[in-house]
Amino acid sequence: MNLKLLGAALVVLATLVSNPLWAEEASAGDRTATGGAQTLEDIMARQEQLKVDESFRSENLGDPANAAPSTDQLGTNGGLSNSDVYRAIRYNEADVRTQARTPAATVLIQDGGMPWYKLREGPLITYGGLALLGIIALLAVFYLIRGRIKIDGGPAGTTIERFKAIERFGHWLLAGSFIALGITGLITLMGRSFLIPVLGPEAYATLAAGSKWLHNNIAWAFMLGLVMTFSMWVVHNIPNKLDWQWIKAGGGIFTKSHPPAKKFNAGQKIIFWTVMLLGFSVSLSGLSLLFPFEMPMFAKTFGIINSVLGTDLPAVLAPHEEMQYANIWHSIVAFVMMVAIIAHIYIGSVGMEGAFDAMGKGHVDLEWARQHHDLWVAEVEAKQGKGGSS
Repeated sequence: MNLKLLGAALVVLATLVSNPLWAEEASAGDRTATGGAQTLEDIMARQEQLKVDESFRSENLGDPANAAPSTDQLGTNGGLSNSDVYRAIRYNEADVRTQARTPAATVLIQDGGMPWYKLREGPLITYGGLALLGIIALLAVFYLIRGRIKIDGGPAGTTIERFKAIERFGHWLLAGSFIALGITGLITLMGRSFLIPVLGPEAYATLAAGSKWLHNNIAWAFMLGLVMTFSMWVVHNIPNKLDWQWIKAGGGIFTKSHPPAKKFNAGQKIIFWTVMLLGFSVSLSGLSLLFPFEMPMFAKTFGIINSVLGTDLPAVLAPHEEMQYANIWHSIVAFVMMVAIIAHIYIGSVGMEGAFDAMGKGHVDLEWARQHHDLWVAEVEAKQGKGGSS
């Protein structure tokens, strides 16, 4: 008899679950009468990060004026399971008081963690990694086709000072710190996916902790190098009409031509402003991550954008949301910078004969300088009153 009753119950349950009319009636009914019950469709849509109409829940918070204090409802000795109180907390309508006095103490529910995690572990790593691999592959193909850009007619055998010691110090401080930041940042971002299977969780934990410490502290050297190079070179990187001529000629990279240029050509100016602007941005987001309560960035930025463009970006953000936005922005800007710097490293090393000497020794071959920066050489020779120094 018990088996017959069980079978009948299963048949009824299967009929209810498979009946679309039942599902439609449940979702279309007045769910506030049930205390804000939701359908399976709501749950699945939320898991797919689709927009769900939650008014049946957010507008059903009971009577806050006559409700018992949340401390009575949610006591440490096993509080009452009161749906109104939980929903009031979720939709920031509860008068929450805690013993902690930190800026984030009153944020009990913040549901941006999973979207942030999925974006970080999915598109950010995927497209960022593809961008790095793509620029390396592109430069390898370019090298095979174009080869190394040689000095026409060979080196002159005499040199001219290209950069002073303080300029080279600022450059290498910026470059060295950026490379260290890039490596430690990639370990932190991608290590769970690519290094744990190879090293194991214990070894990776040590590596990740060390990378985090190095990343946070080397950042100060990067910002110092950024200020130094900007101060020394900004006057030489103001765009002028020569830059367009250089760009139209391809800078002599794709052809044998050598368009005229001063101390920095258009290509170097593009790299300079890319590093300065993105470096400033990545530094701000990094400081925001280091000091999230003292230096929130995005709420005020979104407010300014809304006032200018009439958009509806969130202008009030919890500290957790500020850090989530800062982390994603920090990573995106860093990937763009790494792509640009890899191209810069290629041209300054294997891509062009004689280019590395500029930062390696401070002096370059006079013929190289005349071919790539002829107007600058003329200025230096005019000041010196002679044809260079060896």
